[in-house]
Amino acid sequence: MKRTLLRRVGARRSRRLVLGLVAFLVIAAAIGGWLLLRDDQPAAAATTTATVATQTLKQTVTASGTVEAATTAELAFDVSGTVTDVYVEPGEKVTRGQRLAAIDDDVLRAELEAAESALDAAETARSEHLADGASDEQASADQAAVLAAESSLAQAKEAVADAVLRSTTAGTVTAVGIEVGDTAGSSGTPAGSDSSSSDSGTADGTVTVVSTGSYVIEATVASGDVGKVKKGLQTEITVSGIDETVYGTVAEVGLVAEADSSGAAVFPVTIEVTGERDDLYTGTSADIAIVVSQRADVLTVDSRALRTDGETTYVELVTDGATGATERVEVTTGETSGLATEILTGLAEGDVVEIPGFSGPGGPGGSGGGEQMQELRRQIEQGGVLPEGFVPPQGGVQGGVSGGGPR
Repeated sequence: MKRTLLRRVGARRSRRLVLGLVAFLVIAAAIGGWLLLRDDQPAAAATTTATVATQTLKQTVTASGTVEAATTAELAFDVSGTVTDVYVEPGEKVTRGQRLAAIDDDVLRAELEAAESALDAAETARSEHLADGASDEQASADQAAVLAAESSLAQAKEAVADAVLRSTTAGTVTAVGIEVGDTAGSSGTPAGSDSSSSDSGTADGTVTVVSTGSYVIEATVASGDVGKVKKGLQTEITVSGIDETVYGTVAEVGLVAEADSSGAAVFPVTIEVTGERDDLYTGTSADIAIVVSQRADVLTVDSRALRTDGETTYVELVTDGATGATERVEVTTGETSGLATEILTGLAEGDVVEIPGFSGPGGPGGSGGGEQMQELRRQIEQGGVLPEGFVPPQGGVQGGVSGGGPR
């Protein structure tokens, strides 16, 4: 019996020693992390100040989109004939009105000569009939014949002119879909058919020219914001690869919603980029801030200075810059734009307010972590007194240990 009792006492002591050792290791690990943070981080960020000032306050609606050429022209002959010349290649820059290709115009010129002869004959007949005292009915018929001949002549002249395909815009040739020997005029694509679409796929018989220097951004706006967006509003554009802000104007707001990649309803918006630019490229992504309202000389404060107490908004007004003394002042706020908040009452221009710092878990940095751990171990063994300010990890120390060593 005595031997059994001794074994039980020894077992209880062993368990207490094991539990004590586990508790120490857990607490020591937590304290080690705390000390590491103390060594590497400042105790708190310094309190700063901000001055109340007036500025222009903007309200914006955000959008995203892609840079596109302002004009994409897919050009084709609208008269029939055999292609005799192709004057351009893909990548070549062209001016408005520059020749792109030509067809054999022999037949067209013959039709032009016939139209000129028909007009001469109609005018001669009218003159003779009038000289012979033609009736009103005859005079009207002669006049109609002359007008018809004039219309035919105009069409014949236009057909001869159309035998040369010309660019309707200054830009860069991106595709040439015709060759010498091809029969033109069978594609049904009218010459000069301009498009603002980014799709530059070229059908047979067409030459595609995209404008350079002038661009648009095809963007989308969330359905909840589209009601604020109007034609003519100014925009501030951030384009990938360009550090400076690019400016533009809302040119068109779509009336029919479409679904974005997540299935949400968005509305198409076209932004015209301001001025000629040589640093933009088709297909580049862009983020747009559409300025829906703008007010000048608005009294504002740094939003970080604002604090709340229940339903009250206030700031700490610096009353003595030398000592840093402050006074709590209740304020009324208006709109917010970025880090600036409009002040309606409570402050005046030039007032200085306090911006609170952010407290951290640190303390004075430095070396000596090993000595600190030995001292902490001694404190734990002698009574479990933790250093002031120590906060265990979230969830506490496993096992609910809050005191000293084994009991």
